[in-house]
This record gives sequence, C-alpha cells and structure tokens, in this order.
Amino acid sequence: MDKMVIGNLELCALPQLGISDLQIRVDTGAKTSSLHVDNLKQLTKNGRPFVSFDLHPDIYNLEQVVQCHAPLHDSRRIKSSNGGAELRCVIRTLIRLGDQEWPIEVTLTNREDMSYLMLLGREGMGDRVLVDPSKSFLINSP
Repeated sequence: MDKMVIGNLELCALPQLGISDLQIRVDTGAKTSSLHVDNLKQLTKNGRPFVSFDLHPDIYNLEQVVQCHAPLHDSRRIKSSNGGAELRCVIRTLIRLGDQEWPIEVTLTNREDMSYLMLLGREGMGDRVLVDPSKSFLINSP
C-alpha cells in the first residue's frame, strides 16, 4: 500500500461521531491522538461502559455542538505536553483522511487552550502516512 503524504494540518472526518471537516494538528511528537470534548460523562449501557460528550467541530463557531456517544475502550494515564499527567478516557473510532479510513484510539480531554481541537499522534498514523511538516492541507483544503 502506498503511504499517503499529509501535512502538519489536515481536514479529517470522524464518521462514527458524525463529524466531517475537522481541522487536525498532525503531531509526530505525540504518541496518542487526542480530541477536545466538553461535558464528558461516563455511563453504563447494557452493563458496558460508555462515554457521552459534546464536540465543537468548527473552531470558529463554538455555538455548533455535536453530542456524541461511544463505548469506553480504556482509561489511561497520559503525560501532556506541559509535563503533567492525567487519567483520560479512550475511545476507538474511525478516522477518514482523503479516501482512506481506518480505526484509531483517541483520548478525550480538555484542549480549550490549544489552537486545534484534535491532535493526530503517531499511533493513529500507524504505517499509513508520511508527514511533510512544511505543508498544510495536502489531502483536502478547508
């Protein structure tokens, strides 16, 4: 399989969460992918752990909110860029970049101080992509 060349910023879709055209920061320095969410709640449905949360898919329109539900895949202690560690909920969901789609693990956190609502880390990229850090939006332009 040929690897897709992506830039430092891309547009992706998270189809299982009802999100399209989400700007993501591609971060080869981050191991895990992370997503900014609000109102994160852990629930139990049919005896299985679930999470519900709100997403703002458009960073320029915070009035737009998408309510999401997903099975809780894991909880992990994640070290953030500022050196602190926090316990985060982890979900598995599909990511679509261009015409390719694959499952990734995403930690749910508060990234309101960050410029981008989602980071795509190394594990999420797997062996599918090459990153050209000097370019943005090589797959889709906003």
